[in-house]
Amino acid sequence: MSTGAQPITPAAPFGGKRGLIYGAARGIGRAVALEFARRGAALALADIDAAAAQSTAAEIDTLGGTAVGLRCDVLSDESVRATAAEAERHLGELDIVMNNVGGILSGNPEDIPLAEWQRILSLNLMSAVRSLDVFVPKMIARGHGFIVNTASFAGLYPYAINRMPYVAAKAAVVALSESLALYLQPRGIRVSCLCPGPVATQVMQGMKNWSATAPMAGPGTQYRVKTPEEVAIILADGMRDGRILIPSDEKVWDVVRRHADSPDKFIEEKIAEFARGDWGRPGR
Repeated sequence: MSTGAQPITPAAPFGGKRGLIYGAARGIGRAVALEFARRGAALALADIDAAAAQSTAAEIDTLGGTAVGLRCDVLSDESVRATAAEAERHLGELDIVMNNVGGILSGNPEDIPLAEWQRILSLNLMSAVRSLDVFVPKMIARGHGFIVNTASFAGLYPYAINRMPYVAAKAAVVALSESLALYLQPRGIRVSCLCPGPVATQVMQGMKNWSATAPMAGPGTQYRVKTPEEVAIILADGMRDGRILIPSDEKVWDVVRRHADSPDKFIEEKIAEFARGDWGRPGR
């Protein structure tokens, strides 16, 4: 839900900028669109659900901003490229591109069909690669731009054993974003990677479950479920501050450090937690 009508307040790096968000119709993408707009960005909002994207764009217009809603199927190279061209037609040269589309499934790895691995990897990883194929050459030629990719806590350390295709994709997005920053930032192009932990979204609605016995494993009980609006502010502030990896909760770094200190010990302890029925589901 919207946090209410708030005025446009131009702020770096958003004021006067033009952006495209793939996966902007609901959840984190919608909240990010509203937050970027409040900070002064003109936006193209792309989603498979064109009506929802257009609704979010209309809400931005009521705040005094500029936005257009577009339909895009990020599983299609042609659709991603056509949406980019349409966004540029409406707004002109794009300064910020956010690759936010994602989806999950649940199941034990031996039960998940190969086609589902391919679908989840294409949705969560290759959607970003399709966007990068369009925008990285343009940004390099101009010498400026800002790329944002959405990953997950599940890409930072092991816990999500019931959704391994998603884990593989999000870990790849983290690694891709870090290497992109290494390559692009000397060329004037900023890169950030949003890593959400528990967030109150609708991502689990319609989730396919391939194993009746696969429990939903979470990142840890120490985390609170955050709203998409909270995460949008965290992302925008992190971009403003020049951060590359931007988690939705700074407590994640304590876990990442513990994992880095001894991966073997970390995994053994996680096995023991699961064995006693502690599935790491966050508190509300």
